[in-house]
Amino acid sequence: MEVGGWSPGMVILDAMEKAADVSVLQAELNDQPGVCLKLTGTLGDVRAAADAARAMARQLAVQIVVDVIPSPDPRSSPAYQAAPDFNPLIEQPSVHVPLPGETPMSAQAGFAIGFIETQGFTAVFEAIDTAVKTANVEVLAREKLGGGYITVVIKGDVAAVRAAVDAGKAKVESLGKLVAAHVIPSPSEGALSLLPK
Repeated sequence: MEVGGWSPGMVILDAMEKAADVSVLQAELNDQPGVCLKLTGTLGDVRAAADAARAMARQLAVQIVVDVIPSPDPRSSPAYQAAPDFNPLIEQPSVHVPLPGETPMSAQAGFAIGFIETQGFTAVFEAIDTAVKTANVEVLAREKLGGGYITVVIKGDVAAVRAAVDAGKAKVESLGKLVAAHVIPSPSEGALSLLPK
């Protein structure tokens, strides 16, 4: 599954994992800007996850490319299993591989993660400052995609994250381009495992 934007990608991944028994192999950033999410599971589960991805993309009004490969030939894995790397242009890895085991936040209940994605650093910095002044949220990380696209991830209870994202989103409009703003209540394991460290 490939979609423009880190935050829509995480929302779609969350929907896919909640719809079917699939596992994340890796996420690979590209400079479209966007993210390619690679998942595995039984053919039926992967097809159900693909349907959920398309439905969520329609709901978010984002373009998406989804493909299901039944019984992939092992000889093709060097093409889709990207090696870990570090991209000096965006000063971070462009391949994210979920670590096995529990994520630190997975044992907590009743929280949400929120994303504010902009084109332009000034806009996202102002948005996040406004978000944390509006509600009791914690800034978890930021993800750069290239082309000036940057996403900041926050965490807190659902109401606080919604209020913070709404306030931050409103602040962006005068300073830059808002790409996306999303809230995921009770995020899936895969979405948590791919959060930038």
